[in-house]
Amino acid sequence: MKHDMDCLITRDMLVHYDELNRKKKEVEMQLEKLKKAFNQYFDTSVGENVKGEIKIGDYHLLRQIRISEKFDQDITVKRLEELNMQDLIKKKPDEVKIRSALNLGLIKEQDLEGCIQKNASQAIYVKQLNVK
Repeated sequence: MKHDMDCLITRDMLVHYDELNRKKKEVEMQLEKLKKAFNQYFDTSVGENVKGEIKIGDYHLLRQIRISEKFDQDITVKRLEELNMQDLIKKKPDEVKIRSALNLGLIKEQDLEGCIQKNASQAIYVKQLNVK
């Protein structure tokens, strides 16, 4: 691991990070409460899942509704099979069964070489230690 003097981590940096993270969580909780109140207002005044807006002084509050659609996998597959439209059905590996087969020794990791994609993500955690 490379350590540069330009990249020095200090206790003050950790304290500052910890303080900001606590403030962020508090702010997020307050924002969620306000959003809930705004949504309750619009649910009552214009209806659930209905676009709404209100102007108060020089502020404009707007609620937009985004609808996403997704096919129910089991029902759609069954219907497509009934319609003899297998070309519209996508096969995919069952990861739970594959892991079970690996654990039971029915297949070996070498059998699946090149099949596994690995992704890495980074996470930073700062926590104040209990000082006695």
